[in-house]
Amino acid sequence: MASVILDRKRKKRLEQGHPWIYANEIASMEGSCEPGDLVSVMSHTGQYLGCGYMNPKSQIAVRIVSYSPLEEMDREFFADRIRQAMQLRSRFVGESTGYRLVYGEADFLPGLVVDRFGDVLVIQVLSLGMERRKSVIVETLAELLQPKGIYERSDVSVRELEGLEQTKGTLYGECPRFVDIFENGLRVEVDIEQGQKTGYFFDQRENREAIGKLMTGWGARSGIRLSVDEDSGRPVPVNANGKIVTFPYWDGASVLECFSHTGSFTLNACQSGAKRVTCLDISEHAIENAKRNVEKNGFADRVEFVVADAFDYLRVQVKGLDERRARANAGQAGEKVDTSKPVGSEGRTWDVIILDPPAFAKTKSAVDGALRGYKDINLHAMKLVNEGGYLVTASCSYHVRPEAFLDTILAAAADARKVLRLIEYRGAGKDHPHILGVDEGDYLKFAIFEVRSRA
Repeated sequence: MASVILDRKRKKRLEQGHPWIYANEIASMEGSCEPGDLVSVMSHTGQYLGCGYMNPKSQIAVRIVSYSPLEEMDREFFADRIRQAMQLRSRFVGESTGYRLVYGEADFLPGLVVDRFGDVLVIQVLSLGMERRKSVIVETLAELLQPKGIYERSDVSVRELEGLEQTKGTLYGECPRFVDIFENGLRVEVDIEQGQKTGYFFDQRENREAIGKLMTGWGARSGIRLSVDEDSGRPVPVNANGKIVTFPYWDGASVLECFSHTGSFTLNACQSGAKRVTCLDISEHAIENAKRNVEKNGFADRVEFVVADAFDYLRVQVKGLDERRARANAGQAGEKVDTSKPVGSEGRTWDVIILDPPAFAKTKSAVDGALRGYKDINLHAMKLVNEGGYLVTASCSYHVRPEAFLDTILAAAADARKVLRLIEYRGAGKDHPHILGVDEGDYLKFAIFEVRSRA
């Protein structure tokens, strides 16, 4: 087996658990190898550091797969690693039938992602080393999990950095385009062929559940209170006129979910008692998927769907709100109000607004533009949150670090003349473990803020 000798001036990331070795960290090489072959990794003093597969065409020249000598990544190797991954998910995922089974570097299988959707597996092969062993991976998955089918979604541009073409298609058995999973007690339909990434974002599972406590406790704002019914002796909701309120979700929140994709936050909001949810995405395909999910769970009477750009939609609502306030202020001041211009439907507000956008920064050079985007969308959203309501906001851009994200939210709050109280701050779910020292695994930022006016 060939050996690579690392430069003496390199940063000691490998010793801290990071499995990547960049080309500029290699001082020399002893022996020869084919792209994708395993190599031994040595320090400049000759100390054995690990074993990984090599790709001289990639910036990430070596990806470590073992810290002890390893002859080959064979079926026994993959079976052992996949069993370990299964054990972790069995402990932490619970009753869900959909989850991330293998999370690349975090499961000591760099360059490989496996998502489970009931009895169908979807894999992403992101590196040359894993591509060369794809048939062994598929055979091992089929043997251990006995799925009906294994589908590949390696249609991602990162493969091109490894000298690989983008590809997708069935690798084993039969794979229907649409599969159903159960998550947080909800039935979710996933499009494994045309959906984003592998079809679904499992990393927000626990975060979707976390919004449940925001969904009730709003009836008093509408003048609804509980009163004891004289006939039954039970408490019933009555409005300001003393009439019984029959709508079962009278205490629920009004909610706006932007960038809805499959409508997953919408489903969790409805399940927890939301009164009305606006489900918005720029993609008609995504909205059609969300509609089916809402209908499958019996929430259709509480959800409206909007196909629109979230940035434009929020700006229009803020503009309409400003116009309504200007007209109201003019009337209170005794000024003449131009009533010839009708008041449109814009200017809506919500008790809870959820922002879960795609990554705005996929490279370091895109960070400044991404921060402007995060500020813009959060600024407009918090202007549309009812007083004392909640802003739920997230970023999955790894290059936007947590401090920068929170600083951007703070700057938006200052411009909007809002005071934010951080209620909860979270990362990715338990099926997305993070190895300490591998910052790339710490990508998801999820926060729940209470929004109040400074006025």
